[in-house]
Amino acid sequence: MAKVVRTDRELEMHGVDAALRAAGHELVPLPDGVSEDELARALGDAELLLMCYTPVTARVIDAAPRLKGIVKYGVGIDAIDIEAAKARGIAVVNIPEYAGETVAEGAFALLLALAKKLKPIQRAIDRKGWVWPTAQWLGLDLAGKTLGLVGVGRIGSNVARMAQGFRMRVLGFEPYAAFPSGVEKRSHLRDMLAECDFVSIHCVLNPETRDLIGEAELRAMKPSAFLVNVSRGAIVDEAALLRVLQERRIAGAALDVYSREPLARAGHPLSALYAMDNVILSPHLTFYTHEAMARLEAETLERCMEVLEGRPVLVKSRDPRLRAQHKGVRFLD
Repeated sequence: MAKVVRTDRELEMHGVDAALRAAGHELVPLPDGVSEDELARALGDAELLLMCYTPVTARVIDAAPRLKGIVKYGVGIDAIDIEAAKARGIAVVNIPEYAGETVAEGAFALLLALAKKLKPIQRAIDRKGWVWPTAQWLGLDLAGKTLGLVGVGRIGSNVARMAQGFRMRVLGFEPYAAFPSGVEKRSHLRDMLAECDFVSIHCVLNPETRDLIGEAELRAMKPSAFLVNVSRGAIVDEAALLRVLQERRIAGAALDVYSREPLARAGHPLSALYAMDNVILSPHLTFYTHEAMARLEAETLERCMEVLEGRPVLVKSRDPRLRAQHKGVRFLD
């Protein structure tokens, strides 16, 4: 009936794939890292593109004359040239609600692991079989500590609720958001960073937030403070982060996202992080639970069917880039 291209096939979406094929559609799965040329060729006669991480450029969009919709099975839309899609009247939609609490739990798990020194303790016990309570293993209580949130939307608000359960003081920086109860608003990012024992990033990546946490911001943090990023790697100046970690200007970091993915032990700008006991590395998996993936597949399939059946596509996101669309979409108020 219609040709559907799905990139990033390594992220398994068995339910979506099976349902599309059962409905009679031709499904073409493409691997992570597919070239712009290969993607453009595959989309030449396709009506729907499903993508997660693969860049969708203006050239790719121009090569797809029959394309009706782009469904991002995930949240971040920075890899899509939305202006090019809008100019063609191609609907773009993401799935913003499937993992708001899931990713918050992942961020908080990383924060706890940093506070309790779980990585170096695990490494030591793997080598030695046991360690004794000496000063190098002293961890931190969360109660009474200050957590700063860069972004207080759906995920940030859930992190705030969890932190309050641990009796942490919570600060937040986000210029245009309504703040949840108990979160103290800060209007100046560097001033907030200087107050915090932990900083957790939860804003979207856009031109305003790219390199939002730069060298000056990182050096504004306490030497005893930790950084957690489960949002997008490019929100942080990663070269500056590597420098401040190497210089021990901050106490440590936990990262689930990177500007260049996948991370690698060699040949990657951040390869040196693997050797650091005060850095926890996660392979962009804080979203990945049974429950979140079930929600993601169900809603992704709903959006696909709207595109393929010629119905307006439901946009739940508040991102102004998606809200600026005028054709083939409807909005959740």
